[in-house]
Amino acid sequence: MPFEVSFLSAFLIGLLGGVHCAGMCGGIVGALSMGLPEAQRRGGRRWAFLWAYNLGRISSYTIAGALFGGIGWMAANWTGVHQLQQGLQLVAAIFMVALGLYLGGWWHGLSRLEALGGIAWIRIEPAGRRLLPVVSPRQAYLLGLVWGWLPCGLVYSVLVWSISTGDPVYGALLMLAFGLGTLPNLLLMGIAAASLAAWVRDRRARRIAGSIVILFGIYSIFRWFTQ
Repeated sequence: MPFEVSFLSAFLIGLLGGVHCAGMCGGIVGALSMGLPEAQRRGGRRWAFLWAYNLGRISSYTIAGALFGGIGWMAANWTGVHQLQQGLQLVAAIFMVALGLYLGGWWHGLSRLEALGGIAWIRIEPAGRRLLPVVSPRQAYLLGLVWGWLPCGLVYSVLVWSISTGDPVYGALLMLAFGLGTLPNLLLMGIAAASLAAWVRDRRARRIAGSIVILFGIYSIFRWFTQ
């Protein structure tokens, strides 16, 4: 699949995955927003903090994409098995189907990946706690950098895709596109948390989003077998 199409797909998966992002991270961003000093919550100041939180989070996704893309590159070049990258592309497509099932609430196997990620999160989370309370956009950005490593099956699924690119630059850009896709939902969550929470709990919204992501995965599997 052309990389330009992959970037668009990653963005759309981030956007569709908003039903998961808002459910998992919406409470965090809502609490951070409401926890700001009164003076900081007035007018456009709140937006500055929300942008900073989310840009920090997306920066972490981009760094992770570069790392995992580099892992894919090393695996293919150091082993000398260049077909390995193609195999990873199939694995990424299967993960996409699994992600759709997860988003739709039909299968929760990806929660096991989140549990594994929790082992690393125990060591990372204290760094975020030291940044509280947040009193400046710079501090909010740093907290967002920590927040970006929160265990998340949605993020892990796209990271598998980053490995399959076999390139740290494309891996980073893929995760950047995904992160930008998650941005609208989480920005709005900081302003209208109650309204969006009701939408996230709507089973139909989750199933529609999950079904579309499953179709992405099936299409990618079909392309793999016909390339």
